[in-house]
Amino acid sequence: MNVSDRPLIGLTTYLEQSQTGVWDVPAAFLPKAYFEAVTRAGGIAVLLPPQPVSPEIARRVLHGLDGLIITGGKDFNPARYGQEPHPTTDAPRLDRDAWEDELLRQALDADLPFLGICRGAQVLNVALGGTLHQHLPDIVGHTRYQAGGGVFNHVPVELEGDLLTRAMLGGQPAPLVVPVYHHQSIDRLADGLVVSARTSDGVIQAVELPAATFGVAVQWHPEAAPEDIRLFEGLVDAARHYRKALA
Repeated sequence: MNVSDRPLIGLTTYLEQSQTGVWDVPAAFLPKAYFEAVTRAGGIAVLLPPQPVSPEIARRVLHGLDGLIITGGKDFNPARYGQEPHPTTDAPRLDRDAWEDELLRQALDADLPFLGICRGAQVLNVALGGTLHQHLPDIVGHTRYQAGGGVFNHVPVELEGDLLTRAMLGGQPAPLVVPVYHHQSIDRLADGLVVSARTSDGVIQAVELPAATFGVAVQWHPEAAPEDIRLFEGLVDAARHYRKALA
């Protein structure tokens, strides 16, 4: 593929205390599986670490990109949707919350193609006025969505509606089985979003923003299934068209 045909895809990153060699410092990082999937799908990955942000800064960052991925990570601050933290909710990452929220808002304004992954689906829902279940075991009575120990469980999801998610994932294999690692999920759905997949117990596993050219978010971890990069291919294809339209 010609390099000029490869769109630039920005991926948000963690900012956590990290050890490497003799160093133990706050550091930005992202598991390789995320940006490897973008590369295999035909994009060029650009990492976007949390940093001080304003609408102007976010617009400047996005101006150089053709697509955006809001990645997984620690729990989103419940104060942003008007709740006190559950005992199991992570201490908030205020810098990352502000960074991703503003990037997503400006991406929506620019109709920049975006994909939300796990936390990214929750960021999208809260940005548009929705809320989250802070601890799913309290709701569904089991822990199959987060096995612990960094081990992904695999669960079947049911696609809904005639939407982008079904267009990308509605073929074989059926049923669609996806890797999950989350103890939170969407509760009250934000205005403008539609549900595109659930599990059999009713937990929302994917949403879309029909008003966007490409606005898809999944609660599962597609980067943890390297044999199936269809969501990344869909984003990269939309980003390629976005870039050509601007040109």
